[in-house]
Amino acid sequence: MNLKQHPVISSVNLLVENLQRTMKFYIDVLGFKVLEETDTEATLTADGKTPILTLEQPSDIQKRTRSTGLYHIAFLLPNRSDLADIIHYFIKTQYPLQGASDHHVSEALYLADPEGNGIEIYIDRPTDQWKWDGDQVHMTTVALDIESILREASTEGWKGMPEQTLVGHIHLQVNELQKTKQFYCDLLGFEPVLNYGSQALFISKHRYHHHIGMNTWGSAGAPAPAENSAGLKWFTILVPDENELQAVKDRLQAAGEYIAEEQGSFITKDPAGIRVRLSVK
Repeated sequence: MNLKQHPVISSVNLLVENLQRTMKFYIDVLGFKVLEETDTEATLTADGKTPILTLEQPSDIQKRTRSTGLYHIAFLLPNRSDLADIIHYFIKTQYPLQGASDHHVSEALYLADPEGNGIEIYIDRPTDQWKWDGDQVHMTTVALDIESILREASTEGWKGMPEQTLVGHIHLQVNELQKTKQFYCDLLGFEPVLNYGSQALFISKHRYHHHIGMNTWGSAGAPAPAENSAGLKWFTILVPDENELQAVKDRLQAAGEYIAEEQGSFITKDPAGIRVRLSVK
């Protein structure tokens, strides 16, 4: 599974309370670059040309309360040496991490931006090392072998997000799993690849370990966020071509789902009230 060949989640839009403070984190701490910037909005990139994260500060922004929305954005680095370099960097700068886990298919760090939005920074293990039981992928959550990773550090050290960095997946807080599963799988074309008890589910395309995670940890029965609530505004799913985009739109319309047209794309809402933008690659 090569996400460069099969990108699925392309970008994420966040509403923030303090644009300058949040920009400073993503640029100075994580090493993204500014692609476009206004007084109220900034689009960030890893390669200097492709949008990967947009930060927007509305004039009437509200603090996020208990609601559905973002659990974390997961930035996929191209090489294990990149993960080693950023670990060295976090040790040197003493930036606080929230966790570090080996998921068998991947190795990951966890932290948060200044507004509490969750972030995962990870690398994938080679796909021939993944284990599948039919259509279910084997994933674990065990301690990360930091020493093993650090042995692969580059001589250059951390120089900011590598150009090949992608949004590997996104993890959502939803209020109910079954209806959300039906929306993403039956209407948007994803496949379930791991049921994590009764409170979490992982889904993907092209037999990736997951492009979207969803859980009800702390959000079971929660309302959708307000229009101007800080947090996730929308995320973008890419489809291969115009025919597939139209097919998805037809399924959503037949199911009576919300659709807002955009030039060359459209926005819908999942059962948790989370906005999803669909666009052609």
